[in-house]
Amino acid sequence: MADKKRKPEVLAPAGDLERLKMAVLYGADAVYLAGSEFGMRAFAGNFTPEELRAGVDFAHSRGVRVHCTINTMPRCDEAARLPEHLERLNDLGVDALIVADLGAFTLAGKYAPRCQRHISTQASVCNDVTARAWYDLGASRVILARELSLPEIRTIRERTPAELEIEAFVHGAMCVSYSGRCLLSNYMTGRDASRGACAQPCRYHYALVEEKRPGEYFPIEEDARGSYILNSRDMCMIDHLDDLISVGLDSLKIEGRAKSAYYAAVVTAAYRHCLDDAWAGRPADPIWRDEVEHVSHRPYSTGFYYGYPGQYYENSRYIREWQVVALVVDCDAAGNATLSLRNKFRAGDTVELVGPDLRPFAMTAPEMMDEAGEPLEEPRTPQMMFQMQLPRTVPPYTLVRRAVHLSAK
Repeated sequence: MADKKRKPEVLAPAGDLERLKMAVLYGADAVYLAGSEFGMRAFAGNFTPEELRAGVDFAHSRGVRVHCTINTMPRCDEAARLPEHLERLNDLGVDALIVADLGAFTLAGKYAPRCQRHISTQASVCNDVTARAWYDLGASRVILARELSLPEIRTIRERTPAELEIEAFVHGAMCVSYSGRCLLSNYMTGRDASRGACAQPCRYHYALVEEKRPGEYFPIEEDARGSYILNSRDMCMIDHLDDLISVGLDSLKIEGRAKSAYYAAVVTAAYRHCLDDAWAGRPADPIWRDEVEHVSHRPYSTGFYYGYPGQYYENSRYIREWQVVALVVDCDAAGNATLSLRNKFRAGDTVELVGPDLRPFAMTAPEMMDEAGEPLEEPRTPQMMFQMQLPRTVPPYTLVRRAVHLSAK
């Protein structure tokens, strides 16, 4: 049914207002977020009604769409509160609602008629029959289950109406229950994964305990490195954007509403530039492709797109090799910059700068000045403002980072 290819959007996570601004400024076509209820990331920060208004206004002023998640499975008392929340989202101008529950989907159609309805990956859409069924009910987009291969996605695209948009995750952390329906966290900690409060017990280091030998822990690994039998690799499809375009995806979704503003900025910029290159038929610029290595991540895989990704058994640690040290607040044409400190660094350190549509570059940090104009070798107080001479002008919200090994041992 679908034939003509459309350039996919880059859909970036926005866990709070700061992360929304970063995603928008660093190249997102759309952002997804949640209010203080009904979202699958209870600890992401999320948005109060006032913050949501500010976020929608900021995004829309720059031509960026806002998608709001209502993808938990609401209980009766929560469903009773949904109409008021939906009407608020409708009035604020939210572009789309991401829902998984059929009741929430029906209420969204009634109380938020201006908003498109997108079907969450939590609904586990795995085939064209299900995708068409949601379309017939009024959905404008389905977000596919993460277990699908490229040939399966191509089949779904070919067998569904062209008007139905198809979205898929292309980057970020992967749940051991890939489409998210996991009971392990609830069973072990009382924190329900299907209600946004997952404790990630799949990342724990497990051992075997025999009933009559309490306190004795028997290893269940084959060597001394440990056993992380449930630990998933992170997904990264930045090297395969041509294939994602070829199968007809409309939206490339970056996971990470609980991750940092730095992550939202850098990964969004990487996919923005590499997708633009792929769409134009150019090889990806290596400097942008390399940006996904500059954020905290677990070992990468390509998910299920090319077959089973396999688990990562050695440990559950993140690879952390870069740290943000400052944020540019203002910079004049001569490169005189005002910055806000995030982590300590000092004159003489090699740092890198990456900003909104700013190609990353390295420099040696010069002597700085404090707000009183006094020389400053090493700014130390978090959030303090200071001055630093840059070799060129850079836009506000440019990030200054330095290489530092923060990976757990």
